[in-house]
Amino acid sequence: MGELSRAGRESEDDGFPPGRAEPIRVLVVDDHALFRRGLEIVLAEEQDIRVIGEAGDGAEAVLKAADLLPDIILMDVRMPRRSGIEACTAIKDVVPSAKIIMLTISDEEADLYEAIKAGATGYLLKEISTDEVATAIRAVADGQSQISPSMAAKLLTEFKSMIQRRSDDRELLPAPRLTDRELEVLKLVATGMNNREIAKELFISENTVKNHVRNILEKLQLHSRMEAVVYAMREKILEIG
Repeated sequence: MGELSRAGRESEDDGFPPGRAEPIRVLVVDDHALFRRGLEIVLAEEQDIRVIGEAGDGAEAVLKAADLLPDIILMDVRMPRRSGIEACTAIKDVVPSAKIIMLTISDEEADLYEAIKAGATGYLLKEISTDEVATAIRAVADGQSQISPSMAAKLLTEFKSMIQRRSDDRELLPAPRLTDRELEVLKLVATGMNNREIAKELFISENTVKNHVRNILEKLQLHSRMEAVVYAMREKILEIG
C-alpha cells in the first residue's frame, strides 16, 4: 500500500521531544482493516508520530518492514498466513533496527513469552486507551520496554517458574563477562527503570546509560531490554521475592 497520506505533515517540523528531529515512523499490522484505519486516524493527531504503512498479516508485514524500514511496528499476535510472533522473528532478522510492539487481545502467557523470545520490545492489550498507544510508541522509540500491567504480573510468575525449574546440575555455558558498571545498569533495567532514572541513580549521563545498555545487549546477544530482564531473572542477577 506504500506510504499513507499524512495531510499537512510535511510542513510540520517542530513540536518534537528533545533529541528527536523527525517523527517516529510506524507500521501498523493487523488483520482487521477497520482496526488499522482506526489506529491511523488516532496516530495522525500526534505530531511526532507518522504511520507510513500497513499490513494485513505477518507475511505482508515482513515485506513491508523490509521496504519501508519503520522505527516502530504495531503488530497483532494472531493473524492469517503468518502469525505476529513468526513475523517478529523474521523482521528482526531483516530489519534489526525496527522495534516491535505486540498489540493484541491475547492475554495468554504463552503468547507473551514467545513474543519476548522473538524480539518484541512491548506487549500491550487492545483494551488500552488511544493515548496509551502513542505514549507506548514514544517510550519504545526511546529505548524502553512496554507491557500491559496485567501481563507484567504473568511475566513475573513465568520468571519464578523458570527459575524453579532450572536444574542445579545442568551444564551451563560460561556467561559473557559484564563489567561491574554494566551489572549495575542491568540490575536497574530489570527493576523497570528507564534510562533517565538509571542515570540519576548512578550519577552518570543518560547517553552513558544508553551506551551501557547497548553494550550489555551486544555481549549477551539479546534484542531488547525486555530480553535482558529475562536474562537477569534466569541468571539470578536480580532475585524476585
